[in-house]
Amino acid sequence: MLPQKISDSLTFDNLNSPQRRAIETTEGPVLVLAGAGTGKTRVLTTRLAYIIEKGLAFPNHILSVTFTNKAAAEMRERVATLVGRATEGFWLGTFHSLAVRILRRHAEVVGLTSDFTILDSDDQQRLLKQIIQAQGIDDKKNPPKMVAAVINRWKDRGLLPNKVSPSEGRGSQMLLAIYQEYQERLRILNAADFGDLLLHNLTIFQTQPAILQSYQSQFRYILVDEYQDTNIAQYLWLRLLAMGHGNICCVGDDDQSIYAWRGAEVGNILRFEEDFAGAMVIRLEQNYRSTPHILGAAAGLISNNSGRFDKTLWTDVDQGEKVTVRGTYDSIQEARFIGDEIEDRQRHGQALSQMAILVRAGYQTREFEDRLLVLGVPYRVIGGQKFYERMEIRDALAYLRIIVQPQDGLAFERIINTPRRGVGASSLQIIHTESRAAGLPLLEATKRLLEEGMIKGSAKNALHQFIKQLEIWRDRLPDMGPGEFAKMILDESGYTEMWRQDKSADSPGRLENLKELINAIKEFDTIQAFLEHVSLVMDTTSTVNNDMVNLMTLHAAKGLEFETVFLPGWEESIFPNARALDENGLEGLEEERRLAYVGITRARQQAIITYAHNRKTFQGWQYSTPSRFIGELPKEHVHLIQASGSEALHGTRTLSGQHPNKSSYSKMDIFEAEFSVEPTHTFKKGGRVFHLKFGYGFVHDIDMDNIKVEFETSGIKTVVADYLEHA
Repeated sequence: MLPQKISDSLTFDNLNSPQRRAIETTEGPVLVLAGAGTGKTRVLTTRLAYIIEKGLAFPNHILSVTFTNKAAAEMRERVATLVGRATEGFWLGTFHSLAVRILRRHAEVVGLTSDFTILDSDDQQRLLKQIIQAQGIDDKKNPPKMVAAVINRWKDRGLLPNKVSPSEGRGSQMLLAIYQEYQERLRILNAADFGDLLLHNLTIFQTQPAILQSYQSQFRYILVDEYQDTNIAQYLWLRLLAMGHGNICCVGDDDQSIYAWRGAEVGNILRFEEDFAGAMVIRLEQNYRSTPHILGAAAGLISNNSGRFDKTLWTDVDQGEKVTVRGTYDSIQEARFIGDEIEDRQRHGQALSQMAILVRAGYQTREFEDRLLVLGVPYRVIGGQKFYERMEIRDALAYLRIIVQPQDGLAFERIINTPRRGVGASSLQIIHTESRAAGLPLLEATKRLLEEGMIKGSAKNALHQFIKQLEIWRDRLPDMGPGEFAKMILDESGYTEMWRQDKSADSPGRLENLKELINAIKEFDTIQAFLEHVSLVMDTTSTVNNDMVNLMTLHAAKGLEFETVFLPGWEESIFPNARALDENGLEGLEEERRLAYVGITRARQQAIITYAHNRKTFQGWQYSTPSRFIGELPKEHVHLIQASGSEALHGTRTLSGQHPNKSSYSKMDIFEAEFSVEPTHTFKKGGRVFHLKFGYGFVHDIDMDNIKVEFETSGIKTVVADYLEHA
């Protein structure tokens, strides 16, 4: 039996039997399946301290790996407290920080020197743009962000250019050639990107057995946090190092693997017993966070996944309240209901900081932000910017401001070259000089300079066209609805198309935010009224208050916990996300379900799930169906409240896109109604296309904006047209 206390600083009070077994089992491979709220961080840090206090290893003989700098700092602090001394000498940090430590020692093996530079994503894309242009490749069809994403994915899989198979190369010799040239340029520059840090470590270990053996001998014990989030390169790195002493302890939860989109392989944790012979699996199932009803609802939901370890979370606390599932008539009522619930809880003494609204996608925060502002309830957006502070929203607002107020120099300067129009720094300097000298707004100064012929070349034509376009838009303003007008501006200015062509990971989210902005504008009578509203919003949000409601995506919420959690938007196509299902099928559905499990288990006392029967989209009001996940929740753990009014029970949507009401609405099915909307793409059957994830393929069938493609290496997939390009 492990003693309750083995030193003045290290105790095992209040640890349950599985936790103590995970700490005590120091020899051989160990997988600690730590369910949500089961105290995994305490187990991991106490295990590390135990190894040292028992004299099993010196600090520099233990490799302890985390995923974030925050987690590493927290672990250092906890271990220092437990062992009663500083953690100098520990190999404790993120995968990248530990890999760079090894790489600087052996950089010459991969053609670098120890003082190599680490490139960030901007540097990476600039270098790739140089290579793309030097090879005579169209950087609009193959933008650097897209190429970087493909190369980073190869690196996450541990693949150097000479290891990329034809199937991994997605049939694209062009991208592979860019990758080869990119790696050579990095070597000449004595530089590495983040993906190289582990990739070069693998090269060193695989080509220099003596170096690998020295680290295998040094690291008697290896501890890994959040193992379910590892990618293939990280897995290979850990496995090579663990082949020495074989004492590897990985802590994770397959039910919380939600990062496949950034390379995480849930299979790494599911195959642990196959990869490490004789492995012991220890389940931490006693939850210290949530009530039995919350755990029961989450467990019933996640049990629908096939690829998982069996676990049964339990707790000895009181039953608490059932998980509330509430249907609302529309998304306006949903936001009002959540706002009222927050105010009510605050009146009864619950701190705002102990409440969170968790959404599937960032654009969904807008309606809740607006409602909280109306109520005067302070809030913070965690893991992202507030809606009206996001770059694409500020750009769009600048276009509207310059139409309404031509003297707005800040708006003019923000959009004059966004998207790029060939107006360089020298032309802008001339405009600023004239503006100050003549005491004119930037727009008027530009007009004068053009009349006097003071601006030459491509900038002259671009500015002429831009000013003409502003005048046309200003003339149309009185005759158009605010939402329609804003959409026209974004389309005709090329701003929407700019983000459509951008193949970076965040461009789909930016497009969704722009659609949500137009939804917001539609709620106002005039553009001027909307801009005034935004100005007041921005002024209100400057107030500093530590007690604030938390708004964030479900991904950003992982690892956090709150007394009360609101989970809005549980509707088909929103959650589970339609694109995730289109692109990844059953795997995508199971990851979406794991995301739902993470959301529910963030709650300590109350989880409130909401869905709206009618939701305002970019194309108008449409009927929504409740998420399939709601039907998977065990009835004994759920309190279901239907939307008020019989109209909420009908699948209705007006063809005009107007909000349905009690007196008049169409009974036409939403899928039939959608066919009145013309597709915006130009894809044809048999045409060759390219997708960032699935590579090249041919169009097999078309259903409005849903394109069925037979990919050369990925088989037949149905994807949204926005994520394809002509090849």
